Amino acid sequence: MPDALQDFHNHLEQIQHASAHTQRAYLSDLRQLQDFLGERSLDSATREDLRSFLATRFGSNGPATLARKLASLKAFYEHRVRGGHLADSPARRLLSPKKRTSLPSVVGVDDCFALLLAPSARTAAGLRDRCALELLYGGGLRVSELVGLDLTDFIDGDSAVKVRGKGNKERIVPLVSKAREALRLYLARRGELGAGTALLLNRRGGRLTARSVARHLARYALVAGARRHVHPHALRHSFATHLLDMGADLRGIQELLGHASLSTTQRYTHVSSERLQQVYEDAHPRARVLKR
Repeated sequence: MPDALQDFHNHLEQIQHASAHTQRAYLSDLRQLQDFLGERSLDSATREDLRSFLATRFGSNGPATLARKLASLKAFYEHRVRGGHLADSPARRLLSPKKRTSLPSVVGVDDCFALLLAPSARTAAGLRDRCALELLYGGGLRVSELVGLDLTDFIDGDSAVKVRGKGNKERIVPLVSKAREALRLYLARRGELGAGTALLLNRRGGRLTARSVARHLARYALVAGARRHVHPHALRHSFATHLLDMGADLRGIQELLGHASLSTTQRYTHVSSERLQQVYEDAHPRARVLKR
C-alpha cells in the first residue's frame, strides 16, 4: 500500500475510529482513483482529474455510491492538507450528485413477531439467532453493533446493554422483557458453541459476523412467511417506526438509535404518515367510496 494510503488508513482507524466497512470502502475508492491516474501519485491529482474519475464511474454506480466516492476523496485530500502534504484540496469544491430520497424499509408488526419466533428454541444456534433478532428489533441495534457485543456489555442485571456505535460512540440501550428472556435462554446454552468474550458465537466458537446474521435472517424470513425480503437494518427501521406509531417521543427515539442529528430520525415520521394514509384509505367509508 502506498505511504499516503497507509497514512490515511491509520487516520481512519486510530483517529476517526471509522468502522471496518467505512475503511474498506474509502480505501477501495482511492485505489480506483490510483488506477485511473496510472503512474501519477494521488497527491498530483487536480480537480479536473477527480471530475473525470467520477464521470467514469457514473454509468456503473448509483447516486449514493458516487456520493460515497466523493466523500472518500474529500476526506483523503483534507487529511493530506492537514498533514502539510498539499496546499489545497482538489476535491474541496466538487459537488455531490443528488441522491434519490427513499423511505426506510419497514417490516409490519405481525411479520416481525412471526420472524422472532422462527428460530428453533431447541438448539443453541437457534436460541442464539432468536437472541440476535430480539436485540435487533427490541433494541434497534445496527448489525455491526450487534455482532460487536461482548458478554461484559450488559449492565444493570441485563436490563440494558452498552452499545458502541458509529465513531466508537457509546450509548446505553434498555432491553425489553422479551429480549432479556431470549438473552437468558441463549446464555444458558452458549457454552455448546464455544467460549470467549463475544456474545454471539458461530459454530466454530468465533464471533458471529454481520454477513452470517443477514444470511440467517433471510432464511428465517422465508420460514416465517414474510411478504418481502428482510435485511438486518429493516428491523432497526421497524423498531423506530413502531415506536413512533405507538406515540414515542422523537427525541427519545433519536437517543435509542444513536443518531447524531434529529433530522436523521425525522425520516421515520414520513413512514408513519404514509402508514396513516394507508390506514385511512383502507378503513374510512368515504375513502372506500372514492376508490370504487
